[in-house]
Amino acid sequence: MDKFSIEGPSRIRGEVEISGSKNSSLPILAATLLFNKPVVIKNLPRVKDINTMINLLRSLGSKIILSKDRRIAKIHNKTKLKTFASYSLVKTMRGSILVLGPLISKYYKSKISLPGGCLIGARPINYHLDSLKKLGMSYVLKDGYIIAKSKGKLKGTTIKFPKLTVGATENSIIAACLAKGTTILKNCAIEPEIKDLTNFLNSAGAKISWIGRTCKIVGINTLNPTEYSVMADRIEAGTFCVAATLAKGNLKISNFDPKIINTEMGLLKKFGAKIKVHKEKIFIKGPEKIRFIKKIKTKEYPGVATDLQSQIMVLMCKANGKGSITENIFENRFMHVAELRRLGAKIDVKNNQAHIYGNTKFIGAELMSSDLRASVSLVLAAMVSKGKSIINRIYHLDRGYENIEHKLKKIGVKIKRIKQ
Repeated sequence: MDKFSIEGPSRIRGEVEISGSKNSSLPILAATLLFNKPVVIKNLPRVKDINTMINLLRSLGSKIILSKDRRIAKIHNKTKLKTFASYSLVKTMRGSILVLGPLISKYYKSKISLPGGCLIGARPINYHLDSLKKLGMSYVLKDGYIIAKSKGKLKGTTIKFPKLTVGATENSIIAACLAKGTTILKNCAIEPEIKDLTNFLNSAGAKISWIGRTCKIVGINTLNPTEYSVMADRIEAGTFCVAATLAKGNLKISNFDPKIINTEMGLLKKFGAKIKVHKEKIFIKGPEKIRFIKKIKTKEYPGVATDLQSQIMVLMCKANGKGSITENIFENRFMHVAELRRLGAKIDVKNNQAHIYGNTKFIGAELMSSDLRASVSLVLAAMVSKGKSIINRIYHLDRGYENIEHKLKKIGVKIKRIKQ
């Protein structure tokens, strides 16, 4: 397993171009299973999760041609696809459950392994199964597989999600596109990545509209050929904004719509960052001294993103005071705390709340990654630590951040990948 060696402290300068969104690309790629006609997806990020999804689609029979830089996928499902998704392909990625909706909607059956992914909480798939069942799917769970079928076309209905759920909202929207009649989804998650999925489907002739957290899908018989460019990754952009705030940085962040991280930029201004936005660019300067914020809570969009919680915690460690973070999305998302303590952080955790004692003087140490976003928080902490840090198991990072060491080197971080 590869690892990173980082020599700190760093003071970062320069420009970072944001890659395509992983969390947007995955449902869009899954939705291509609905098509018989050619689809071109552009601005894909070059990360492991995208490779996994492409391999999964190919295993189902999708014909996929990737450009040399792997950012553009031409997909054409000329023949009837397979409906079996094996454990070997699904085990590493929670997002693989997103092929269930389109397979049931198009082929009326599917056998898919229960998915894997980061160990950050239960992330139950029952919301996916319950909503698809209301559309007409029946299923059994056997030997670690979901064995599902429907009696012909799914049928539009009204579904109210018991809680906000990104994945189940996406799966239900995809499945409802080819259903008979109209589907109304209430209490939907409204993350920008979900809106990107519906924009993609509408570009191919789907009839999807939004009013607040209610999504209306009028079923159609077939989708048209389309070309679509995936939105930029808001979590990557947010991560580099935190990095600039943390390391007295002076960064230009480009190829990104700043509006979708307004909440997080407002937070960073409270920490002392100076931020200007212009069209698809963010100009951000970090403060000499980081101010503390007493209480921060993660929340569904448009609240503070859970995927930026661990990065913000590093900022709080360096802030001039004591504060707390309450994690409201995932119940097991403080696994980075033990590793931050190895660098010298003073953090107490009780249930879903972390109390952070600021003015930490990070000292380099050997660290272990536990999940995707926790991994990047360790990179940020190592970046502002005194001395050398080694971060092990960085395959987690490779799942969601494209060429992160190259982007960090370019702005002044002393980082190198050690091949194992």
